[in-house]
Amino acid sequence: MAERKSFLGTGWAFPLSFERNEAKCSVAMISEVHDIEQSLTILLSTRPGERLMRPDFGCALEDLLFEPANVSLITYIKDLIRRSILFYEPRVDLRGIDIITDGLLEGRVLIEIDLVVRGTNGRFNYVYDYYKREATFRQEN
Repeated sequence: MAERKSFLGTGWAFPLSFERNEAKCSVAMISEVHDIEQSLTILLSTRPGERLMRPDFGCALEDLLFEPANVSLITYIKDLIRRSILFYEPRVDLRGIDIITDGLLEGRVLIEIDLVVRGTNGRFNYVYDYYKREATFRQEN
């Protein structure tokens, strides 16, 4: 029997990893909703201009890292995410975006995205943990 292909797509696992079996070594693959989730992670964490062949791909969230968190910024972030998903993730319909700023003093903002998968009409929530990663220096004794 032929292998059934996913209509939601199959792609490389992120971060890139390899699988080895007795016959060969191959790139780890993912499919279905997991592929969509990882595509969203890549989309939201990529700065526009990082990809040479698609310079407009990505979401400019990194540029807003040190901006004051107010209603205007949150609205702007929602619009950036909405446009990025509209243009670069055709497998889903966006139902809503919620920005949770409870961890703002620690430099953490959670972005909850409510989506519907077009191929299956199944709903799922995706949470993107957007936070400032600082370099830390730990002295060994």
